[in-house]
Amino acid sequence: QVQLVESGGGLVQPGGSLRLSCVASRTIFSTHAMGWYRQAPGKQRELVASITSGGTTNYADSVKGRFTISRDNAKNTVYLQMNSLKPEDTAVYYCKDRSLGSWGQGTQVTVSS
Repeated sequence: QVQLVESGGGLVQPGGSLRLSCVASRTIFSTHAMGWYRQAPGKQRELVASITSGGTTNYADSVKGRFTISRDNAKNTVYLQMNSLKPEDTAVYYCKDRSLGSWGQGTQVTVSS
């Protein structure tokens, strides 16, 4: 089992930026695929971005060109840089260890003027 702790959410105006962080409790993190998901009120949880242990990334069409996922294995951390935020990006964002199926507790992102 691994514990994942997200941080970095908050309230931001449209067009603004945020960087989310997810710290894993185990050093085996470096061999695991990781992902960021989000869930808006009344909607299903969806995959936003993923990164393999080798660094290959994949993005939902709705965030391509605006969001960047990255990882720092020395810090057991995966990041989600979010630029040009839109109101429709408002959701709770979750980190997931895709190899183990473990979830973090989520962090709220609200994009509003």
